[in-house]
Amino acid sequence: MRRPDVHISEVGPRDGLQSVQETMPTADKCRWISALAAAGLHEIEVGSFVPAKLLPQMADVADVVRHAITIPGLRVMALVPNRRGAEAALAAGVHKLTLPVSASEAHSLANVRKTREQMVAELREVVALRNERAPSVPVEVGLSTAFGCTLQGAVAEDEVIALAVACVHAGVDEVGLSDTTGMANPVQVRRLFTRLRAELGARAGAAHMHNTRGLGLANCLAAFDVGVRSFDSSLGGLGGCPYAPGASGNVVTEDLVFMFEAMGVNTDVDLSLLIAARAPLKAGLPGEPVYGMTPEAGLPRGWGN
Repeated sequence: MRRPDVHISEVGPRDGLQSVQETMPTADKCRWISALAAAGLHEIEVGSFVPAKLLPQMADVADVVRHAITIPGLRVMALVPNRRGAEAALAAGVHKLTLPVSASEAHSLANVRKTREQMVAELREVVALRNERAPSVPVEVGLSTAFGCTLQGAVAEDEVIALAVACVHAGVDEVGLSDTTGMANPVQVRRLFTRLRAELGARAGAAHMHNTRGLGLANCLAAFDVGVRSFDSSLGGLGGCPYAPGASGNVVTEDLVFMFEAMGVNTDVDLSLLIAARAPLKAGLPGEPVYGMTPEAGLPRGWGN
């Protein structure tokens, strides 16, 4: 089997579901995750280990993980905000941990109630726990609000890079950049990812773009042009950030896969099965709007031949 040219990490079951008011039933979450995996997505962020009183949508995350880790070939990822969350995630059997670190101090305080420096200290504790309990489990960071913040405005690029370096020094395996508030533009994306890759080398991670202002795919392509090969996206464009006002709309997985495959860039994802995976999402969240130009337009005649 040909190795994918790009790696697409599906974040809808976490980033998407935490951003809607309704709570998807556990059985529907499991059916949705199984459908996503059947389409060829090899990594899925299935939930976050946070207190249920803060995000009731994630109260069943351990049960969801228990299902997901039975799916052959799937790397099961979960978000953890601190050591306590990491302990629960590792106990549940996740394959990868991701932690939220904000480039914006204002967003950090709103999102995790800690300063950036406190979150780097938290990273060290999580890495130490990982090294002790599950040394084969990667720990990644997606730097939130790396391209701007609705709470504080502009975020200095030098601060973003310095924070990324601090995360690596804390022991994480990978640091990516997230356009949490949908403020990025392609020139900015090229510039900042070029700097990140020059500074971190192989530890430079994924592009997590939002389509808030319609530039999600353009920004993904800009990141691809400067060497990024790992991208986060959400089926149906579900998601945003509950602690960043106006932060709506993840990049639509279906549209991202279509763009790359149409370019001849292999994703290892079956687009027909991916579009079919919208059915369990809609069944689990009836009435919740889902987005995507490719599912609406349909696949071109002769696609896949």
